[in-house]
Amino acid sequence: MVTKIFLQNLNYWEPRVYSPLPFLYHVRSFSLWSMKKDPDLESSLSRNRRWIVNNQIKNIILRCPEQVAPVKFLQKKFKTLDLQGKALNWLKKYPCCFNVYLEGDEYYCQLTKRMMSLVEEEESVKDMQEPVLVERLTKLLMMSVNHRLNVMKLNELKRSFGFPDDYLIRFVPKHPEMFRIVNYSGRRSAMEIELLSWNPDLGISAIESLGHSQGSDPQFSCTLPSTWVKSWEKFCEFNATPYISPYLDASHLVEGSKEMEKRMVGLVHELLSLTLWKKLSIVKLGHFRREFGLPEKLNVFLLKHPGIFYVSNRYQIYTVLLREGYNGSELIDKDPLVVVKEKFGELMQEGLHEYNRRHHLMNLEKKKKGMVLESSPKMRDKSSEMSEQDDHESNLGGLLDPEERKRFYKVLFDDAAS
Repeated sequence: MVTKIFLQNLNYWEPRVYSPLPFLYHVRSFSLWSMKKDPDLESSLSRNRRWIVNNQIKNIILRCPEQVAPVKFLQKKFKTLDLQGKALNWLKKYPCCFNVYLEGDEYYCQLTKRMMSLVEEEESVKDMQEPVLVERLTKLLMMSVNHRLNVMKLNELKRSFGFPDDYLIRFVPKHPEMFRIVNYSGRRSAMEIELLSWNPDLGISAIESLGHSQGSDPQFSCTLPSTWVKSWEKFCEFNATPYISPYLDASHLVEGSKEMEKRMVGLVHELLSLTLWKKLSIVKLGHFRREFGLPEKLNVFLLKHPGIFYVSNRYQIYTVLLREGYNGSELIDKDPLVVVKEKFGELMQEGLHEYNRRHHLMNLEKKKKGMVLESSPKMRDKSSEMSEQDDHESNLGGLLDPEERKRFYKVLFDDAAS
């Protein structure tokens, strides 16, 4: 009877004609995404929406004349940032990041000196890291089937790999012997970046490099708990076969064979190793199925290897994360760009605490002066509603929790954030 009611609620039960197939199909589809949750890795994937919004506001201000933006202009942008409330109130909550001042009858906003210092530091790091980023782009092209990648698709993941917005303008003209822009179909969406010369020194994967440094054969590592007996058995069986580099020609490998599967795992592993945060959006990675020869059902493929990859649907965004890239919830190897981005998060956090401290002192001062009077039940209800609304629009995201403060700035860069 309980099953009947459940099916009726899902519109899979008809009193006269009953077919359980659609329901079973959806259950099966959902189970394909299921993976036992890892609290540490889930916390490492936590994103703070405030960080994303403020990063976008920062970029908007930098594009304004003299890097000063009228608050009215930012208010119009709030809709595109999916925000409600007043932009002025939002900006004042981050005094360490944004300097808001009144000129005449209009408010303006510019970045603080400390914020500008971080912007300059980030640009300096990008300049210093350019050789590394050029090598990273070269490795991506070397792994692709035709040594070409669609520019529009690559733009979706450029921040995951640390590429600047103008990476094409920066890299291609400086290295004409390595890259060129091609468009064989004439469509704007078909523009591609093509590799012109093969660099054998870069055709060494992270797995091969680690094996060489340890004086052993290249093999995958597994960080699953020892209690995952079946998963360990499958991993050991999979790892027993020889490693196949993602930089080698795979045209001779048979589709669906164990050798092809071994190469595909190595390919995804190498792609994740090249990212800043050792993670990628599964949906966006799937856009490169043709370019990298990825499996059609990429999600199913990744879930078959829980010892190497961790799949999460946190915030309803399906993400694959490289397990060996983390020690608990901490990223092991931090790219210099990650270090700068963490400083931005720390500056935001400092501003939030300063804003809350000022308001706390103001409320204490009001109480001392007797300005805070006992409100009527009706007024208390209204105040409660306003407080709940403010919490909804300005949730601190658990910043008062010590553990959350530690990982506050470990934001998974939203690939869509500017």
